[in-house]
Amino acid sequence: RLRAAGVSLVGALLPRCPALSRLSLRMESDVDATILACLAFSCPSLGTLEISMSDNAVNRMTGEELSRFVSEKHSLSVLKIGGCCNLGFLNLNSSSLSILWLSDLCSLSKSVINCPNMSEISLCFTQQSNDCTDLVTLMDGLGRTCPNLKNMHISSAQLSNEAVFALEGASLRGLCMLSLILGSKITDAAVASIVRSCASLELLDLSGSSISDNGVGMICKAFPHTLSRLLLALCPNVTTCGIQFATAQLPLLQLMDCGMTLCASLQNEKQGPYFGEINGAIRFCPKLPTSKKQSSNQKLIIKHGNLKKLSLWGCSAIDALYLNCPELNDLNLNSCTNLNPERLLLQCPKLKNVHASGCHDMLIGAIRNQVLNEFAAAEPHLPCKRLADGSKRVQLPQFAQQEPSQDKKGIDLRRNQCTVHLD
Repeated sequence: RLRAAGVSLVGALLPRCPALSRLSLRMESDVDATILACLAFSCPSLGTLEISMSDNAVNRMTGEELSRFVSEKHSLSVLKIGGCCNLGFLNLNSSSLSILWLSDLCSLSKSVINCPNMSEISLCFTQQSNDCTDLVTLMDGLGRTCPNLKNMHISSAQLSNEAVFALEGASLRGLCMLSLILGSKITDAAVASIVRSCASLELLDLSGSSISDNGVGMICKAFPHTLSRLLLALCPNVTTCGIQFATAQLPLLQLMDCGMTLCASLQNEKQGPYFGEINGAIRFCPKLPTSKKQSSNQKLIIKHGNLKKLSLWGCSAIDALYLNCPELNDLNLNSCTNLNPERLLLQCPKLKNVHASGCHDMLIGAIRNQVLNEFAAAEPHLPCKRLADGSKRVQLPQFAQQEPSQDKKGIDLRRNQCTVHLD
């Protein structure tokens, strides 16, 4: 792992590491094909390459240069490159490449990815209105030239039903994780296509789409025995009914994100974090137009035995929230501005993190009170017994009290500690 100010430093170091198999670069200055040439010459056994760009650095690699590097690097199995706005086209051919992540893509005139052993792909496009990438052709080609795909993540405002239909034609029955985000043109018709083409999804992310409760119902009917992560952030046509139906019908669900889905006002639109990148990190969704304004007095009731992470950031339409989730450890209530503190009930004994940035003081106080009460309830109490008439309890004599071991004390304390995050 190297943080480099320029290509010259990388070029000076690489010849000293001929056996290098994994390299992660954070570039502080502009990058071009020179760095690829250095890698090709100095690191014949390179299997993993990650290049990320700082805010002020520009990646000037072209599609031709990257395609040549991939085709000639027969040992390369993992490639992750950021800032790919100057590629122009993709023509990747490799029998060794299994994981490909490219971000900041824009206006690809050609997109051929012929990698028969690829299992995971992530293509993130910039949010430029003039992006002319043909996603229908791209999706169709992915299915035909990468038949062993397990995880797919596509982020683009150009995503549409037609692009999803093309994916269905490729028949990727082995997909386990499908993430198609920021596609406001994706509707329930695309969900029906996904249900037909995917046999056993474990993660589905349709954040930023226009699917409705009907689409959520199709998802639940198709994947009740496999789906453990469902992300529907920025989906304005999904209501509390759809969310409650999903939690009731998906017993294996461990993570659900409904951030900015239940919005009472368009003024609440802003960038916010939500769960669900393929690698498990938190991702940021850009501002998107909301096509539907929901009433501000909605009640959300969720009872689930396996749910561990729930994100409701920006859900200003929620007035009442009742959670009975014994395994929940992370709850995001950032900017839930209309949530009534008197209508909040958290029956979640394993909560470790509650995010409440942008919430009013009374709600923050109610959250803290419930979290602290849950903690206090888990503290060891002095043993008592009832009198013969049953009228009251008295403490047992001091000598009869059994002091729990230090190990057990530590376990109980760690298990019940919870932090309320306000930033």
